[in-house]
Amino acid sequence: MRTYVYVFAAVCAPLGRMTALILPFVNTDMMNLFLDYVSRDFKDFFVIMIVDQAGWHMTKRLKIPENIRLIAQPSHSPELNPVEHLWDELREKAMTNKGFKSLDQVEEALCREIRALENNPNRLRSLTNFPYLRIPC
Repeated sequence: MRTYVYVFAAVCAPLGRMTALILPFVNTDMMNLFLDYVSRDFKDFFVIMIVDQAGWHMTKRLKIPENIRLIAQPSHSPELNPVEHLWDELREKAMTNKGFKSLDQVEEALCREIRALENNPNRLRSLTNFPYLRIPC
């Protein structure tokens, strides 16, 4: 039997800032928990979050905080969502060619790499600050 954990993350590319949670499932309840977390972590901002069209991103049962708006990206276009580059980075840095004896070890490796990303705004910007997302002030 396999067990899994899932990383939910949001990134503000221009600031080189991110927030993330490692959660046990991908479903509406976990997405609601994550949206609440993002809302509080970015409480001084109005957050426009790009999401794919996964069921837990699009359900009417989502409790979307007042300071967050979700925008669905076109189907079959993960390259348009900057956070997808974080998944590549996490797989490459935290998971490549490694065997883990427990889920706790997986979580520890993920936490280390997430913290490394959080603590390196330039690296985060280089992975996620796509020109089409830049909004002139």
